[in-house]
Amino acid sequence: MMGMQTGPERRVFLFLQGPSSPIFAKIADRLEAKGHLCLRINLNPGDQIFWRRKGGYHYRGRGGQDWRIYIAAFLVQHGVTDLVLLGEERPYHLIAIEAANHHGIAVAVVEMGYLRPDWLTLERDGMSSNSHFPNDPQAIIDAARTLPEPDWARRYTQSFAAEAAYDLLYNLPNVFLWFLFPHYRRHALFHPLAEYAGWVLRLAGGKKRTLAATALVDTLLSSGTAFFVFPLQLQTDFQLRAHSPYHDQREAITEVITSFAAHAPETASLIVKIHPLDNGLIDWRAYVEALATKLGIGSRVKFLDGGDLNALLMKTSGVVTINSTVGFHALQLGKPVKVLGTAVFDIAGLSDQSDLEQFWKAPAGPQDAVRSAFFRLLAAAIQVRGNFYSATGTDAGADAIANRLHDRSLNQPGGFTDPPPRRKPAKINRRPH
Repeated sequence: MMGMQTGPERRVFLFLQGPSSPIFAKIADRLEAKGHLCLRINLNPGDQIFWRRKGGYHYRGRGGQDWRIYIAAFLVQHGVTDLVLLGEERPYHLIAIEAANHHGIAVAVVEMGYLRPDWLTLERDGMSSNSHFPNDPQAIIDAARTLPEPDWARRYTQSFAAEAAYDLLYNLPNVFLWFLFPHYRRHALFHPLAEYAGWVLRLAGGKKRTLAATALVDTLLSSGTAFFVFPLQLQTDFQLRAHSPYHDQREAITEVITSFAAHAPETASLIVKIHPLDNGLIDWRAYVEALATKLGIGSRVKFLDGGDLNALLMKTSGVVTINSTVGFHALQLGKPVKVLGTAVFDIAGLSDQSDLEQFWKAPAGPQDAVRSAFFRLLAAAIQVRGNFYSATGTDAGADAIANRLHDRSLNQPGGFTDPPPRRKPAKINRRPH
């Protein structure tokens, strides 16, 4: 292992909250092997459990102004050069990023991969509205001109059981040992025990739902009927909360189904698919079916809980999405995609740029040149291979992320436009009843 550097190349990386995964600690191990110093501020017991190494500090104060004062002083006192975190829109992280920007500290954001299942995202400053990835189609084509086609073969696998176990290991200590960090406030909308109760109920009926979903998909594919797919997202996801015009997913559902009723061909169907990790605490099926019935299109709107999404995407007339990663998969297949929020793939020549009313009538698919260049540049500049929940996947991801942090090669080659070319959409004024 290399000795600790003392010259100008030695940097100080501060890790804030990451995934419920060992990957942040592994990234730190690799950065320190390259001669850097890695620190961590733990905000709750779960953070502490996943940072079982040196360099950890515990913040037990309040959020807001108290946290603002603490993190600003910490950055200066420890000579922090780089901030690494997951979820740049979390309240604690927004304040930390503001302080980092004030002091000229680089910010790196790690997230689940855009190109799932075995990729991770690594971007400067953030994702979606905060992303610096270019949105000019010609600039993307030019930047990708010499880049090879990515290796799409799956290299790493992770199980739902492993993900669930890590989630429990992170959240249960936060529930039962809350008094160790008494002022910590979660960014999620639901209490962990409520989420787990919802999951237990969903798992109990899993077999029945799987059979029903498989039957519905088989019927759709064999009928030859034209259909659109609307994938729901997680109510707690910042892609919805920060990077869309909606306060609540029910607003998006209302907009899409109302528009479909008024403007889609009468022979077409709409498939509303629940997110596979939804906790069941909101009855999306009841909301969707009641609205469709009220609008007189109950027979044309199908609610799908499970089933083979890829098979549907192969045959769909188009996908309507707030900003789900399902949009990436549909575009890879050459399918039309209409984006309602802010997404890195909402680009002229890639996603459909017409309004929703027109999309139902004449959905426009991606142009081959833009689509090919986009995925080559995306994979090269802001994606790395790996995952959060397997030993081999976290090793590979940690290796790649540490190398890019060390080399200062985030968003390279050609994946950085300043200022960020996208904006956060203004929130709509109405709320669902």
